[in-house]
Amino acid sequence: MDRQIRRLGIAFVVLFSVLFAQVAYVQVFAANRIADNDANAARKIRAQYSVQRGEILASDNLTVLARSVPNPDTASPFRYLREYPQGELYGQLTGYYSRLYGLSGLEDAMDPYLAGTAPEFAAQNLTDLILGRPKQGGTVVTTLVPRLQRVAKQALGSLTGAVVALDPRSGDVLAMYSTPGFDPNRLSSGTTDQMTAAWNQLNADPQKPLLSKAFQELYLPGSTFKLVTASAALANGWAPTKTWPNPHVLDLPGSHSTLENFGNELCAGGARFVTMAEAFTESCNVTFGIIGLALGAEKLSKQARAYGYCPTDPDASPDCIEPTIPFLLPWASGRFPVPDYFSDKRSKVATSAVGLDNDLQNPLQLALVSSAIADGGTMFAPRLVTEVRDSSGLPVRSFAPAVEGHPISTATAAAMRAMMVDVVERGTGTAAQISGVTIAGKTGTATNGDNVPPNAWFTAFGPAGPTQTPRIAVAVIVLDGGSLGNEATGGRVAAPVAKQVIEAFLGR
Repeated sequence: MDRQIRRLGIAFVVLFSVLFAQVAYVQVFAANRIADNDANAARKIRAQYSVQRGEILASDNLTVLARSVPNPDTASPFRYLREYPQGELYGQLTGYYSRLYGLSGLEDAMDPYLAGTAPEFAAQNLTDLILGRPKQGGTVVTTLVPRLQRVAKQALGSLTGAVVALDPRSGDVLAMYSTPGFDPNRLSSGTTDQMTAAWNQLNADPQKPLLSKAFQELYLPGSTFKLVTASAALANGWAPTKTWPNPHVLDLPGSHSTLENFGNELCAGGARFVTMAEAFTESCNVTFGIIGLALGAEKLSKQARAYGYCPTDPDASPDCIEPTIPFLLPWASGRFPVPDYFSDKRSKVATSAVGLDNDLQNPLQLALVSSAIADGGTMFAPRLVTEVRDSSGLPVRSFAPAVEGHPISTATAAAMRAMMVDVVERGTGTAAQISGVTIAGKTGTATNGDNVPPNAWFTAFGPAGPTQTPRIAVAVIVLDGGSLGNEATGGRVAAPVAKQVIEAFLGR
C-alpha cells in the first residue's frame, strides 16, 4: 500500500511539474511569439495595457518623462494609460505609446525593458507568476538634464530650429530639443476620434513636428563644415600659420561658376595672402575653397568619414553606403559624397569644403564633431540611456559610454581648439562670449534655396582654456533666418542660443 501511495504521489508531482512548466513556458518564454501572432492583435493590445509599463526618467532620477497610470474608467479593457508629465518638452525623445499608432522614440527603442519582456526580466516574471503578482515593467534612466532641456527650449523661443548639448567626455546627451515639437499625450490617451484628429493634424503640418530637427532631418552645414576641412588640412601637415591665396572670388575649375565669401565681402581686408587660422576666424569661403582643392576629394572624404559623416553617392542614392555612428534612436547621420563623385566635378570639391553642394548634417552630427575636438580627438557615441532598473529598483542593465573612434590626433585637436577660441574672442562668433569663461566655437550660414532666408548654425564647447577640460559641447541650427530673415548669420542668430545653454550648464 505504501508503495502505491508513493507511486501516486510521484505521479502527481510529475503532473504538476509538467503543468507548471507549460504555464511558465506559455506565459514567460513563449509569450512574445504567441502575442505576435496576427490572430491575437486585439488581445495583444489589451494585454499590453494591462501591464504597468515602466517609467522613463531624466538623469536626476526625479523628473518623470513617461509613466503608466491607472485608467479612471474601470470598465475599460485598457487597465493603464500612458502619461507624459512634461508634454512637448521631451516628446520627440520619449516618442509615443499609442494603441492606434504603435510606438516611437524611447518607447519603441526600450520597449522590451519598459514592458518587462526583456531576457533580464525572466526571473522577475517567473517570481511574479508564482506569487500571483501583477507584471510590471522596468524603469529607464536617461542622460537628459531637465534644467538644460528647459533652457534649450527657452533659448529657441519662437524660432524654428534645434539644440543638442553633449558631454564630450562621455557622449551623454545632456539636452536635445527641436521646435516645433509635439505632445505625445495627444496620441497616447483620449478617445479614438481625439487621437485620430491629433495624428492627422501632426502629419499634415509642413514643419513635420513628429520628426526631430536635432537628429532626424538633414541640412547643408555651411561654414561649420570648415571644422572638417581644417582638420584634414592639419592632418596633412599644413599648420594654422601656413598662408594661402586670398582672392576676392574663386573661379571654380572646370566650370563657369565662382565661389565668394559671405556677402561677397573681402576677407582679411583684401590682403593677397592669409593664414588658415585667420581664414577660419573670419570664415573665408574663398580661401577654404582653395584649401579644399589642395586637399582633394580623397582626403576630405576620409576626414568626413572619420568624424562620422556617412559616405554617399548623390548621383546614385542619398543613402549611406556604410553603417555610421550608433544612436539609440533612429537618426540621420551626416552625409559627404564618396571620392568618385568628384572625379568629373572638381569644382565641387571647393564648394564641398565650405559645406555646400551635397554635404548634409544635423545638430547631433555637428555636436559630435565639436565633442571630438573638445575631448582631444576622442569621439564618443551619443548616449541617451544610462541604465534600466526592475520594479524593485535594482539595476538589471547598464549602458556604459562607448568610444566611437579617434577622428583626429591630440595635436590636431589642440590646434582646432585654439582656432575655435579665436572665432569667439575676435571672429564671427563673438556673440557667444561668456564673461570669465573661454569658449571655442564656429559659425555657419547655409543657403536654403531660392528666395528663402539662410539657415544659421553655431557650435561651441567650454570651458576651452588651454589647460581646461571642456564639459559641454553644443550645436544649434535656426532655420529660415530666424528673426533676421535674409540678414541672418550663424553668429547673430544661432550663437546667442548656444551661449544661453552653455551659461546655464556652467552655472554662470
